[in-house]
Amino acid sequence: MRRTSSRTKTFSPFKWLLLLLLAAAGAYAALLFAPKGTGKPYTLRIAKGQGMAAVSRRLADDGIVYSRWVLLSAAYFDGSHDKLKDGSYRLPARLSAWEVLQRLKSETPDTVRVQIIEGMRFSQMRRLINQNPDIRHDTASWSDEQLLNAVASDIPYHHPEGLFFPDSYEISMNSSDLQIFQAAHKAMNQALDQAWESRSADLPYQDRYQLLIMASLIEKETAHAEDRGNVSSVFRNRLRKNMRLQTDPTVIYGMGDAYQGKIRKADLQRDTPYNTYTRNGLPPTPIALPGRAALEAAAHPADSDYLYFVSRMDGSGKSQFSRTLEEHNAAVRQYILKK
Repeated sequence: MRRTSSRTKTFSPFKWLLLLLLAAAGAYAALLFAPKGTGKPYTLRIAKGQGMAAVSRRLADDGIVYSRWVLLSAAYFDGSHDKLKDGSYRLPARLSAWEVLQRLKSETPDTVRVQIIEGMRFSQMRRLINQNPDIRHDTASWSDEQLLNAVASDIPYHHPEGLFFPDSYEISMNSSDLQIFQAAHKAMNQALDQAWESRSADLPYQDRYQLLIMASLIEKETAHAEDRGNVSSVFRNRLRKNMRLQTDPTVIYGMGDAYQGKIRKADLQRDTPYNTYTRNGLPPTPIALPGRAALEAAAHPADSDYLYFVSRMDGSGKSQFSRTLEEHNAAVRQYILKK
């Protein structure tokens, strides 16, 4: 009878170690590459100087990645742990830790664009900024005076109207709204300086602030590029002759909340600091946020002897300009009264 021997096959320590390493690598890969998330888009805000350790902890705590240690180690292996850019990042509802890492490594932070329109009042600018859900509203409860002091300590004016340049501004998501006001004020100073320094000779303005006031009147009177220079010349000529400017937008500004879309004869006769029908000279402050074209028109009026203008009311946006009251009255009959 032949004897058979049975020997139990055993794994060597090396094979056990290899299996453990393979299992750990598989688990690591699963935690790194398997998508996760809360089912909703996520906004990650990285503060200036914040490192991957703090970011990975927050992402894990908020359920965006499986393991902060996996994300942190992958960042070190990848060499991107010290290359985080501060700002806000919008992450989709589901993504893997590796995809998070690649976004933080290769993408720029998400920004918020705020568009300030020429001719807006400062109050409208504040309202627009306050309604934006993607920025931090640090200034929302401040008075206009508090806001001006925070924007710049050397602003010599107490009224904010006209001091902010209408343009498109970008800031990182969840950044302070004060950044927009500071950028807009700086831009207006630069544009106003440029207009004042290049202005035509013999303008009836004592300083750059009066030029800013004039630019705001032009901004509100016409949006037609071909008319700005002539509107500017009408106001310049009237100031030279000590004639009242008699411009409706100043009356409307002086009416404040009482304006309901129509100016009555009584409104033209009611005296306010902004009523250019009852008072000589420029109003005390700008009445809107003028753009670059209006600033240029204020600094470079057309070479004309016009003293009057009236809207043509034909859908073109253009005005009819006149040299004499007789011509102006005829234009009113033609374009306004339709006689």
